[in-house]
Amino acid sequence: MKKTKKPVHPGLVVQKEILMPLGLTITAAAKRLGVTRNTLSALINMKSSLSSEMAVRIGKATRTNPRKWLELQINYELWQAEQKVMKVGDLTVKSD
Repeated sequence: MKKTKKPVHPGLVVQKEILMPLGLTITAAAKRLGVTRNTLSALINMKSSLSSEMAVRIGKATRTNPRKWLELQINYELWQAEQKVMKVGDLTVKSD
C-alpha cells in the first residue's frame, strides 16, 4: 500500500478558511448555519464527520459546492481506513 499524505478534515478547512478569515466564533457561525454550537464545535475539532446536510448548509452559506465538502470528508475517511487495513486477501475473480 503506498503511503499518501493525510488529507485534511473538513472541519479544519471550515475553521481555517471560513471562520478565522471572517473573524467568526463557533457560536456565531453555528447560528448562521442553523445548527447548534456543539454540532459545529464537534466538526471543527474533528470529533464528528461532515454530514450531507452540513455540507449543504456550508455550501449555501459560502456559495460553494456541497459535493466538494463531501469529497473532503470521503478522502479523509478513505485515508483513515487505508491506514487500518494492513493485509487483505485477493478477491479478484478468475476466469476459467
